[in-house]
Amino acid sequence: MRKFIWKGIVRDRNRSLLPVIVVAIGVFVMVFFDGFAGGMVGNIMDMTARYQSGHVSIATRAYEKNEEQMPLDLALLDVDMLLEELSADFPEVDWNSRISFGGLLDIPDENGETKAQGPVMASAYDLLSDGSREAQRLDLEKAIIEGAAIAHPMEILISADFADKFEVHPGDTVTFFGSTMYGSMSFTNLTVAGVVRFGMNALDRGAIIIDVADARQILDMENAANEILGFLPDDEYDDASAEAIKIAFNAKYEESEDEYAPLMRQLADRNSMRETMDYLKSITGILMALLILALSIVLWNAGVLGGIRRYNEFGVRLALGENKSHIYAYLITESLFIGIIGSVIGTAAGLSLSLFLKNYGIDYSSIMDNVSLMIEPVIRSEISPRMFYFGFIPGIISTIIGTALAGIAVYKRNTAILFKELG
Repeated sequence: MRKFIWKGIVRDRNRSLLPVIVVAIGVFVMVFFDGFAGGMVGNIMDMTARYQSGHVSIATRAYEKNEEQMPLDLALLDVDMLLEELSADFPEVDWNSRISFGGLLDIPDENGETKAQGPVMASAYDLLSDGSREAQRLDLEKAIIEGAAIAHPMEILISADFADKFEVHPGDTVTFFGSTMYGSMSFTNLTVAGVVRFGMNALDRGAIIIDVADARQILDMENAANEILGFLPDDEYDDASAEAIKIAFNAKYEESEDEYAPLMRQLADRNSMRETMDYLKSITGILMALLILALSIVLWNAGVLGGIRRYNEFGVRLALGENKSHIYAYLITESLFIGIIGSVIGTAAGLSLSLFLKNYGIDYSSIMDNVSLMIEPVIRSEISPRMFYFGFIPGIISTIIGTALAGIAVYKRNTAILFKELG
């Protein structure tokens, strides 16, 4: 029977061509959307990991509860010892200390007197240590619009809007005013190495980047850090691997009641990432249901039209003694074949376009005023294992539903008028 059905589909294109095209288009849209949405979420997660949270992050329990305030007095201590422990337990992870703090930046005039002052938010990265990959990970070079990257101690990168507002240029000396980890005042002269555009208004209005060693000196945070961030191999986030590392690390301190004990979190636990991922799954499920409904309606109509054209065929088969249930089962089986064919074509097309976007992407930097640091100007797709079977669900189900609804007409055939029709 399967061989007979296959020959009928291949030889009678009027019977199968339209349903196959409809299914293929629907599956193509679904598969491509899944890859495109996955690429967008992956891009957001990658940017968040690189600039804010890492794939896993460690802070004190007290700091985690007050993270938005960035309290220096709740920072991790004995960081060198903790880094040695982490490197021994999880050697595949790249561990880095980071510090975030705020203060005032004083801009002098040509006489060395204060010309202006502005609040700034500083981010400290390990930019000058041998073997550190932070500068490469942050990709600062592409976002520097004036000057150069940090190459010496006590140099900073300053945000573009702040530099424009206060007429600050590379080579200028500015003074940072802030408070140390222990609450005392801190005054430090810094040299502007370059001007960088972050791509976020809040940061471009007043943000600086500094080496973590200089930040420790300014803030009296010797061997301390707000957080320690870990990056998985190849800087690619894997939720299962990150969760395994988190569970193994936190197990060492779960019985401790010290509020300054270290606590590890993974990327999905921060910045509402897990909620974002769950939301995307919900949207995908809704779109799949809508696609199944839309395709079912289209294929139902196509089946009705095809059934009208095949009335004589059904009449002959009924006149020869074939029962209606057998014909109905035949149509369902035929629709299964058509659904598989259309799903294969649609999945192949969706994967091909997604693969192209993954490898080459769509670069829209030419339409941006300036290349920014925290916005990736290349749209890429993501190839996941489920994309190879994901489209078959709406493709096959919608085809069967459409045929099942249209095939009800078989049971309405009145054998009493068959000879009149065949005559």
